Parts: sequence; structure tokens; C-alpha cells
Amino acid sequence: MGNSLLAHRKAIGAILALMTWCLFCSAFGSWLAFAPQALAAETLTYVDLVNRMLDLERLAVLPAAGESCAQWSSYDRASKYDEATGRYINWGANGDGNGIIRKEGNLSVMAEMEGPGCIWRIWSARAQSGRVKIYLDGQEQPTIDMPFIHYFDGKHPPFNFPMLSYEMRTLGSAGENLYFPIPYQKSCKIVAEDGWGQYYHFTYTTFPKGTKLPTFNPQLSPDELEALKRVDAFFREKLGTDPAGQREGQKTEIKQVRAEPGKTASVVELTGPRAITAIRVKMNFGGRDDEVTALRRLVLQITFDGQQQPSVWCPLGDFFGTTPGVNKYRSLMTGMTDEGFYSLWYMPFGQRAVVELINDDRVAREATFEIVHAPLSRPMDALGYFHAKWHRDIFPVSKDRQPDWVMLKTEGRGRFCGVMLHVWNPRGSWWGEGDEKFFVDGEKFPSTFGTGSEDYFGYAWCHPGRFERPYHAQTMTENNKGHQSVLRWHVVDNVPFHKSFEACIEKYFSNSRPTLYACVPVWYLAAGGVDPIRPVPVQERDGYCVVPPMDGGIRIIGSPKGNVEVQDMAHFGAGKWKNDDQLWWTRAKPGDKLELGFSVDKPGTYQVSVLLTKARDYAIVQLYLDGNKVGEPIDLYNPDVIPTGPISLGQHELSKGEHRLTVEIVGANEKAIKAYMFGLDRIVLEPAKQP
Repeated sequence: MGNSLLAHRKAIGAILALMTWCLFCSAFGSWLAFAPQALAAETLTYVDLVNRMLDLERLAVLPAAGESCAQWSSYDRASKYDEATGRYINWGANGDGNGIIRKEGNLSVMAEMEGPGCIWRIWSARAQSGRVKIYLDGQEQPTIDMPFIHYFDGKHPPFNFPMLSYEMRTLGSAGENLYFPIPYQKSCKIVAEDGWGQYYHFTYTTFPKGTKLPTFNPQLSPDELEALKRVDAFFREKLGTDPAGQREGQKTEIKQVRAEPGKTASVVELTGPRAITAIRVKMNFGGRDDEVTALRRLVLQITFDGQQQPSVWCPLGDFFGTTPGVNKYRSLMTGMTDEGFYSLWYMPFGQRAVVELINDDRVAREATFEIVHAPLSRPMDALGYFHAKWHRDIFPVSKDRQPDWVMLKTEGRGRFCGVMLHVWNPRGSWWGEGDEKFFVDGEKFPSTFGTGSEDYFGYAWCHPGRFERPYHAQTMTENNKGHQSVLRWHVVDNVPFHKSFEACIEKYFSNSRPTLYACVPVWYLAAGGVDPIRPVPVQERDGYCVVPPMDGGIRIIGSPKGNVEVQDMAHFGAGKWKNDDQLWWTRAKPGDKLELGFSVDKPGTYQVSVLLTKARDYAIVQLYLDGNKVGEPIDLYNPDVIPTGPISLGQHELSKGEHRLTVEIVGANEKAIKAYMFGLDRIVLEPAKQP
């Protein structure tokens, strides 16, 4: 009897314990699923992976142990890190078109990964007809075996979704992109036959050990096809709307805000736990100059849960993904449209969110804000805080790390989700050679090493116009001379980090040229993480984009035939040309003339000299001073690119004021490539010595 009663009590106790555990799991199940050390391995279907292409909320979920993102690319393997000395070797090496892991017979090994993992993004600058084969999970036959160009034309199964697989030439540029999940459980190996093309990226996530993933099957099921069609259709028809749709408990705050000069205006204060799911703004401007000024001098500031530093501090235009001024476009997360500006970044908080508008302008500014917010679907402990911070030139690097320019440097646990980069390049020439490099959790050699700035932003070999796609865009361009505004948002290819993260992009042109960068990195960071980016005074973020005079005040007179620009010369030998640049005249022919003006401050007799450039495709030129022929024709042919040193044009009486140097193309050396180019480093005036 006693033993029976004891057993009965134990049974009741076990049942009560089980009921308590079930209630606990019901209340906190979502927390358990997304805790850093999950209690059970995650199982993901192919449809789950496709759905992540639209899941902006998941970006805020802090990464689990073992989760990472990396990239295989054709970067120049001459760039190395020397473990013995702790120094970087050939860090700016730029032969990025043909780097591979190794050769196996006539095959080039492009990438090798251990699972569980998923390829999210494939890019190339010049995909051709050579076949690229993807082997998954040790299978003897490739899962995908097709000409590389067919990955990107949006026509060939399984990649026949035009908003996921596209060639940039349809948008007026070069390069090809494929955003398409290709999962594997154990391993992935990618090889290419000869003739595959030039330049490649394969960006992939590695999931925590124990995660269950399907091995990709090109014969997609009806459910899988339907999921891909839904994403493709959303990208084509619904950009600017929240992919999550109407959330349970969602509310919208609409407020007319007036910010006086030099003041901060409150937009809204929200109590949590909730998340801001959309921010929309409408404004009126008095013309292009007014909008350019307003959108850089107005700052959006958002502070979560009593933080000492705001998580969002960004000029208004830059926050919505473009600068300068209003440049209409749509991406998945941000855009500027006829209806106003929008941001769909998911911004969770536990207790309080304070949204403010700072006016550093000289006039009052008015704007209509629409703030959409909803309850959290996960406990705040499982989420990171959204960060978007504007800066320029605040992270120095060691000499051996040049030409790296740091976009973000942070410590803690979180996810890197992309960047908007503004380039001011008033002297022209192609600025975008620099590779992106991501150092994760203290890596000495980056696990993401790209092949060029334009490649990172999804195109290739520059682009003279704007383009827009869900995950990347060029929202503003002046054909590489002036303003460029480009963005890349990482959704499925976000980069998890557990201790630290540093994102760089190579910057080959110097600030003194000037070529100036400013950027807005976007990332999520756990509470207690280190955000080193501080607010920037208005005088340092507005008004710095000015067109400098050429050295010596040289100016172009009239409209010469051909093309005249300032060319960077540092890669031909730093310090050999003053300011590492020259005035470069191209696309001219014999008989064409270039008129250049320069000023003399004080009348007198001057020894006049010019410093020119020689190269294998340069012309023979005749020079004139104020319309008078000076000296004999100068042959500028040389097998290599070299400066001439001073070439005397004799002594001349020069009055105070404007004078002209005329350059006439008269021919070319018989050994020269007949491109008839001309380069001027500078004009030198030295007072003549008196007898």
C-alpha cells in the first residue's frame, strides 16, 4: 500500500512537472529557438531558405555559435598576410580576374566549403560559355553543370527567375548577378572548365553544426517553385512595401515635425517591447540645391533603451540610401519615390525608442513622419539593436594595410547588413578598383576578399548611369566625375560576428586629389557591444564637396575636341608627378588643339617650363604661348609611362593676368600606338635671373 501510494505521488509529480515544462516552453519557446546555444539543432527546408530572401526581421536575431558567412572570389593571390612579421604583403594587388584555389587537370577549383551551408550569391564580371560545375555532399556527378553565362541570363532552369538571375548589361552596365539559395549538408566544391570567363564571387553561409539542410535538387518541387515565384514577383512589383505585411498589434504614428535652426525636434517616443518596422518621410524643397543642403544638414537620430549614444545617427538623405539630394529609386529596404522616402529596416527595443530630427541648417525645416511599429515576436534578449551611422575618414590603418578604407569597425556580437557609400570624385577617372575585405572575429586574413568596388556593388567596369535592384543599386552618378552613390544591402548574405567585425574597401585615389569617401554602414549589435562612430559636426559633413582648381590654377578654355580630365598617376610611381596626377587629353587627332589658361600674379620676365608625360601611346605636340610658337615639336613617345622632367620654353615677358598655353597634336612617333594622347603635370614660372 505504502509503495503504491508513493508510486502514485511520483507519477502525479512527474505529470505536474511535465505540464509546467510545457507551459514554460509555450511561453518561451521562441527564445529557446533563437538562444545562442540552441537546445536542439535547427531543421530548415528549401522553402525556409527561400523565405529568408524577404525576411527582414530575422536580421535582428543574434547569431548562434558556429554561424558565419564568407566568400570565395578570384582576388589577386599576391595579397598575403605574413604570420612571421605580422605584416600585409602586396595588399593592394589588383590582378583580380583569374585567382583560383588550384588547378585539377584542366579544371579550375573556384570554391570549397564544408557544410551545413548555403550559397546565396554568385557574381561575375564576364561570364562566358565554359561550364561551371557545383558538386554537393560528395556526389560523384555535379548537381549543377551548365555554361557559366546561363547562371545569369534568367532563362535557364533552375535559375529562370529574372529578378534573381540577371545580367547588368540589360541595365546598361557589365557584370552578372544570381541571388539564389543552393544548400548542402556536408560539402560543396565548385570547379570550372576553360573558357568560363573572368572574375567570380561565391558568397555562402555556414550554419551551426547539427543544422539539417536539404541537398539542393535542381528539379524543384511545386512548393519550392511557388516560393521562388513569390520572391521574384515581390522584387518586381512590391518594392517599398513591408514583406511581412500587416503584423499583429501593428500601429502607425503620423506626425508633422518642425525643426527650428540649430534645434532638435521630437518625432516620437515609443514604449516597448516593440520594434519599428517602417519609417516614411515626406518633405518639400525649394529646388535641387535646397534638397541637397537639407538632406545633409538634417539628421535622423534614434536612441533605444536609454543608450548613452544613439544607435542611428545619420543625415536624412544618407539614411534613406542615397546622396546628394533626392534620387528616386527602390530597393528592398530603402528608397525614394514620388510618395516620399522609406526605410523598412527592423528596429527592435525592450523599453523605449526615441526618434528625433536634428536641424543643423540655417532655416527651419518641416517634414511629415510615418512611424510603423509592432510587438516583438521574440524576446529582446535574442535580438540586436539596429545601427546606421554616417562617417568619413575616422578609422586609420597601418601603412602595410593601405589602400584599405574602413567602413565599419565594431566589437561584440551581431550581423553586418550592408553599406551606402558616397564618393566625391571631382577630377574624374575610375575610382572603383578597390576590393572589399571583411575581417570577422579577429581574423588576420579576411574571410571575404573581393575583386573591386563596383563588383561588390553588383556591377562591373564602372557604369555611366543609375540602376536599381532589391539588394544593390547605384542611385546617383555623374559618370565617375563628381558624385557617385552606391549601396549593397546584405539580407541572406548578412555577415554574422561573435566578437568583432571590420569592413574595409580599398581606396586608390587620395583625399588630396581629392577623392573623398563617406559611408553609412548598417549592422545589428547586442547590448553592451562597442559602437565607435560618433556624431559629426555639420561643417565636417556638409560643404566639403568642392571642385578644386588644377595645380597652378590651370583651366580649360573653350570646348576642346576629345576628352580632357585629371588622371591619377600614383600607380605609375607615387611622387613622380606633383599631387600624383596630371591633366590628360585623349581621343584627339593630328590638327586638334587644346587651350589652357593660367594666371600671372606679378608682371616680369619669366623662365617658362612645362613638365609632361611620355608613354607608348602619346603624341608629338607643338606648344604655343599666347598664340606664339615656342620651341620645336616635342615627341612624347616612350615604351613606359614616365615624367619628362622640366622642358624649357625659354624666357618670356609676361604681364599680370591671364595667359594661354596651346597644345597642338602634330603627329606620333613611328613606334607609338597611334592614340595621340597628351599629359601635362604642371606649368612652372620662375623669375628670370638678371644679368
